[in-house]
Amino acid sequence: MNRTALRETVFKVLFRYEFHDSESFAGQMNLFFAEYPESGDEEENWPALDSKSAEEITGKVTDILCHIDEIDKVISEKSEGWDIDRIGKAELSIMRIAVYEILYDDNIENAVSISEAVKLAKKYGDEKAYGFVNGVLAKIVK
Repeated sequence: MNRTALRETVFKVLFRYEFHDSESFAGQMNLFFAEYPESGDEEENWPALDSKSAEEITGKVTDILCHIDEIDKVISEKSEGWDIDRIGKAELSIMRIAVYEILYDDNIENAVSISEAVKLAKKYGDEKAYGFVNGVLAKIVK
């Protein structure tokens, strides 16, 4: 699975976090992988998932959630006039991934994290979401 597909799958898992409490989320993550198409489904944007990719996705989601308070604080500080609870769930999940990469993953350049977040926001957010996501993330890297 390439990095873009991996990031999108992390988004799909992390998005579930918004609808469940911390205790039940582990079960939701297991359910996600149990429901994942065995050989993937390119038409539905579900690339084939090998065990190495599943481990990497699980590890990244778990690490994001370990840092969620710090990540949300940074997002909240830079999204002027927007309380974290007012940000769309898809956009928030996308920004959490990008902010995690910016703050904690030295293997990914900030510009790549922002670019990939904007692509996800165009795909999963409302029509103006990508501009908001881009603006907040640009403020974070300055």
